[in-house]
Amino acid sequence: MTQTVTPSTTDIAAPSSADTAVVLTHRPGRWIDGWNPEEPTFWATTGKAIARRNLGWSIFAEFLGFIVWQLWSIVVVMLPAAGFTLTSSELFWLISLPSLVGATLRFPYTFMVALVGGRNWTMISAALLLIPAVLLGIVVSNPETPFGVLLLVAALGGVGGGNFASSMANITYFFPQKEKGWALGLNAAGGNLGTSVAQFAVPIAVTIGAGTVLNISLAGWMWIPLILVAIWGAWKYMDNISSAKADFAGSAAALREPHLWVMALLYIGTFGSFIGFASVFPKLIADQFPEFSTFQVGGAAVSLAFLGALIGSLARPYGGKLADRFGGARMTVSAFAVMALGALSLVLTLPLQNFWVFLGCFLVLFAATGMGNGSTYRMIPNIFAARGLATGALPGTPEGLKMQRKSAAALGLISAIGAYGGFLIPQILNASQLTSGSYNAAFYGFVIGYVVLMVLTAVIYMIPRRALAQQRI
Repeated sequence: MTQTVTPSTTDIAAPSSADTAVVLTHRPGRWIDGWNPEEPTFWATTGKAIARRNLGWSIFAEFLGFIVWQLWSIVVVMLPAAGFTLTSSELFWLISLPSLVGATLRFPYTFMVALVGGRNWTMISAALLLIPAVLLGIVVSNPETPFGVLLLVAALGGVGGGNFASSMANITYFFPQKEKGWALGLNAAGGNLGTSVAQFAVPIAVTIGAGTVLNISLAGWMWIPLILVAIWGAWKYMDNISSAKADFAGSAAALREPHLWVMALLYIGTFGSFIGFASVFPKLIADQFPEFSTFQVGGAAVSLAFLGALIGSLARPYGGKLADRFGGARMTVSAFAVMALGALSLVLTLPLQNFWVFLGCFLVLFAATGMGNGSTYRMIPNIFAARGLATGALPGTPEGLKMQRKSAAALGLISAIGAYGGFLIPQILNASQLTSGSYNAAFYGFVIGYVVLMVLTAVIYMIPRRALAQQRI
């Protein structure tokens, strides 16, 4: 089926040449040829509806990916009550290994959309979520399951972490430049909310009507119907765009750009802190305030740990908006400052043994990580645009096109590297507990780290310098 969208001859602002018409060719397998969202008339009449339909199902699939990725963050605190005998260090490994695997998978996932198609890869990546969900439901039903088996199943949950990279790459192709920020921000926030939903819904599902025995296997089984809906929705309503190409050359060029590595470090500090603290928050509450680990509401148990991921997810879009208004570097510096104060407040107030103060300090920390996620991610295209001005790679020139490709590749690479923070945060807390018997040393280390990152951001990106065309980012 072929569809042609021709600019209106009555609109004096529209191009009058027929050469600007967008001709879409639909091929079997829901492949689309000729996609051009930058053509205004096509976008307004046809493209926007197609793009938003694909965005909706992409968000849903990524949302489930985050749920599966972070399931073990809430399951580990229930294992002792289900009859499992594991050390605190072993529980930290079950929490952190999915993040390590998920971060690593983000590199190949970034290119899969261009290699097999966005619709096709959404179906495949959603189907892969069935494996860790089913296996979790099986292994946690038997307290005699060896730790090595539990660790393997937790590692397989990392496939959900890879979904972010492929989902973001796919949506990039559908939207025009002026709407990419909104679409990508919505896509990211929708995915991040999966962590909060998992931590809220799982305790309720495994305890409601369970009596004295937890139905902990439901933590995996309960998501199977939704994953099947995501696979069906991608098959039925999403599209593959033939113009999506894997840019290996752009990625290689981006890896040679020093600013990529600086921004990756900053993103470990913001997103890495968000996903890392989100994954350990249920365990930290259980360790420090076991009486507040869950609250009974009727026949169900509710954990307040979900509030951290919820606050961080909702704050992310606002971080991007404020970065647009006040500057990405300025907002990132502010975020790191608040994160440092939040971490320091936790250490100083912990001797009070007041759960509500503990919760308040952590929610401030989560809000700052979310704001930092949005502002740091927003800095990346601005940095590469400034690099283009400084090196003469102006928009519309061949050099400018190369710089745009580097910028696009950098977004995917930085998001992958930043996710390693989800492994580092739990393991730093684990090391602190093993060596000193408390988490104080870890949090003091986080305070120092955030201050260093705050200074690094200010020095490199708030002071005008020739390498960035004298621009403040």
